[in-house]
Amino acid sequence: MNRVSKFFVAALLAAPAVHAELRIDGVPDEPEWQTAQHITDFKIVQPLTRAVSQQATEAWILATPAGLAVAFKNTQSPDVPRKRQRTQRDQPAPVDRVNVVIDYDGDGATGYNFTVNLANGIMDAVVVNENAFRQDWDGDWQHAAAEQADGWTAEMLIPWYVAPMKDGQAGKRQVGVYLDRVIGATGERVAWPAISYFEPRYLSDFAMIEIPAYSQSLLAITPYTVSTADLVSGGTDTDIGADLFWKPSGRFQLTATVNPDFGQVESDELVVNFGAVETFFSDKRPFFTENQGLFDVPFGLNNSNLIYTRRVGGAADDGSGAADVLAALKLNGSIGKVDYGLLASDERGAAGREFFAFRATRDFVTQDVGVLATQVDSNYRDRSATVVGIDHHWKPNQRWNIVSQWVGSAVSERGFSVRDAGLQFRINHELSAKWRQNLYFVHLGAGLELNDFGFLERNNFNYLRYEMRRRITDLPKTSRYRSQDWAYVASSRRNEYGDTIFSALQVSRSADTSDGGSEFMSLTGLSAGYDDRLTRGNNKVRLPAKLILDVNRNWPRRKHWSLSSSLRIGQSGFEGLSSSAVEAFVQPTYHFSDALRFNVGAKILAQPDWLLWRGGNLLGTFRSQQLSLTAGLQWSVGTKHELRMKLESIALDAKPKQAWLAQANGDAIPVANALSAFSLLNMGFQVRYRYEMAPLSYAYLVYSRGGIDVGNTTGDSLGSLLSSTFSLRDSEQLLLKFNYRFQL
Repeated sequence: MNRVSKFFVAALLAAPAVHAELRIDGVPDEPEWQTAQHITDFKIVQPLTRAVSQQATEAWILATPAGLAVAFKNTQSPDVPRKRQRTQRDQPAPVDRVNVVIDYDGDGATGYNFTVNLANGIMDAVVVNENAFRQDWDGDWQHAAAEQADGWTAEMLIPWYVAPMKDGQAGKRQVGVYLDRVIGATGERVAWPAISYFEPRYLSDFAMIEIPAYSQSLLAITPYTVSTADLVSGGTDTDIGADLFWKPSGRFQLTATVNPDFGQVESDELVVNFGAVETFFSDKRPFFTENQGLFDVPFGLNNSNLIYTRRVGGAADDGSGAADVLAALKLNGSIGKVDYGLLASDERGAAGREFFAFRATRDFVTQDVGVLATQVDSNYRDRSATVVGIDHHWKPNQRWNIVSQWVGSAVSERGFSVRDAGLQFRINHELSAKWRQNLYFVHLGAGLELNDFGFLERNNFNYLRYEMRRRITDLPKTSRYRSQDWAYVASSRRNEYGDTIFSALQVSRSADTSDGGSEFMSLTGLSAGYDDRLTRGNNKVRLPAKLILDVNRNWPRRKHWSLSSSLRIGQSGFEGLSSSAVEAFVQPTYHFSDALRFNVGAKILAQPDWLLWRGGNLLGTFRSQQLSLTAGLQWSVGTKHELRMKLESIALDAKPKQAWLAQANGDAIPVANALSAFSLLNMGFQVRYRYEMAPLSYAYLVYSRGGIDVGNTTGDSLGSLLSSTFSLRDSEQLLLKFNYRFQL
């Protein structure tokens, strides 16, 4: 069904909106719901059979001056267990839940996802680029869930001020809507319309409904204060700041921050990274996550993006540590059919930088065009970096989805300038209900520089990938799988100088199991090729062919237990298959109740031929072992209180095998240079109590401790090294934080 017919059907079903105050208590029993648009045509989309479920679902949509109200009635037979696990905000879990995704402009550009589960836990996210969910965003909206003998119900009231939106016409607005329900025990998902975010077209295929063009204004100020006691040095520190949100109309909103909160109550994952590519971390600061979807412009592989907000307040140019952000400002709005955004930020001090970004997009029904320009100025380095990107999204019909982008950069530092460009194409084609194909090409010039404000894993790169996928959903009821998705991939990576980095063939299978769990398996073969980044700009290094096996399995909760596990076998150095590395991970979780659970995980990594850069053209291979321990406890005490404990500990021991010298032609020859054994110990521990005083208003009490030690190996066993991590105390602090959102 195309968008025009969807809109026609939805308009026939739509009833006039009423001006009513609904009571959001989880039970849609108010008379006003009788005038709402009633939806019963839910179909199974996970697995993607589009069949009718045996568990009936119905929903109601009602536009009110206070916001868009949505209600669900979920029938659930006694033989299907109900999953009521309590979750913290934005925490995924295999629980019974309902989702509402709204495209307020109806143009397939940006959607806002709202999730309520059976225990009244919530998730919210922004959906961009058809099917990319960004969960860093938190909105202010009402929700409730209630259980009945034959199932459960849920209600949501989503204010109009949660997102920018264009003006309506003749007092009406066309909105794209997607509703779904997930049964936690089986993983079955039913949706209206019957589409899936696993397909290349998702936002573009939402059902269109016509509603009154309501609008709300909002002025909200969220001051915060953080007091920290350093238990190592004995010092104390207090920091204050504030975020401001102003939305005078649907088509304009402003967000500003002074001395922004750096998310001190959220800790990053511990990572051991000796490679040439930096580690990507998501942002946790409220200002940089609030309605950031317009600025989310992926370019390149994996997490590469033209804007990486962690650059703001990142490592200072003078090497003194993290830069201090003075203030930042963000505007989002629309003029006619053009959406625009402006982002600016300023860091304190002589080594501070200035960040600017401008974004504009225009929807042409089957095509979208956007432009993004960024500028970063550093007086300390006498450096100026400008990036301009143009993106085009073409959706000729439901089977084709074509994205093309061009990006250029111009960087000047101390009188020396570099200019270069890159481009990429993504073509997704649905051949049939079972088969689909994808073609992806990216070219990144050797002088392309995006990392002043963006995140680019590497430049000097050409990548071509073709993928054929097969979806299997017509499995017998006796099968242990509900669905399987097979992928067959061929790809090639080369640099600008004609060197083959490697070519690859891969076969993978993703499967949903009948018990509500999941499996993933892939086998990847890599050709011999050159690593041109290992020596950080010195000679390239020729590496042998590799064969990599990945297996993951997640078992859902059964009574008190659930389990996750993974296994990876691959190669790192020069010896190939004969010296494969093995990484195994297992994490059981014990559920004391729906509100309290504890998990402990262990990972062991054995690398008999670990290849590392030792400076210049010198390389070294090592025999290494790594043991990691994770543990966590989460206790949701009612709906307002939460206690969380998180522990991560890593011990690594590496002993030298052979030193190598990279030659100009890429060969590595053994040399007699002495290599030193080394060990790495790393630990992070945090206990956090959070109390929700009001929506988006919290009090935190946090104790954290951590440390890292890199030195010569002691000859101790890996278990002894892991025990030693618990004595690390580079930092230890007690933190008290308050932030309260005042709506004026």
